[in-house]
Amino acid sequence: MSNHTGEAVVGGVVIAAAVGFLFYASQFAGMGGSSSYPLTASFRSVEGVTVGTDVRMVGVKIGSVSDLALDTEMFRATATLMVQDGIPVPNDSTAVVASEGLLGGNYVEILPGASYDNYEPGQEILDTQGSVSLMNLLLQYVAGDGGSSSN
Repeated sequence: MSNHTGEAVVGGVVIAAAVGFLFYASQFAGMGGSSSYPLTASFRSVEGVTVGTDVRMVGVKIGSVSDLALDTEMFRATATLMVQDGIPVPNDSTAVVASEGLLGGNYVEILPGASYDNYEPGQEILDTQGSVSLMNLLLQYVAGDGGSSSN
């Protein structure tokens, strides 16, 4: 009988560890019980940004991109940004598609403004800056369109 008790204890420990791991994994993946609110932003280019891309403020992840759509009237990309509840975004903030470095991926950086008023859920961040294509910059430099100035 003591053999069955030992097996039951070990089984309980394994199940508890599995539940703990699933809870940790769901928090890490951003699927855990934290709620968020949507903001939208319209960019000239969202190259390198996909659904699930990080939204950061001062380098800290505060949300993720939940949707990307093409505005066929203005020919701009509209991104829906899900921001964690409890994190205010001043209504004079700027949304920028930034890069982690030369070989790193892109993310959306919210540069907070100084306003005391904050965006309400569903509002649009009006001040935006799209991604800069490294390939286009290199082609401009090689073609002689940039990098040299004469006085």
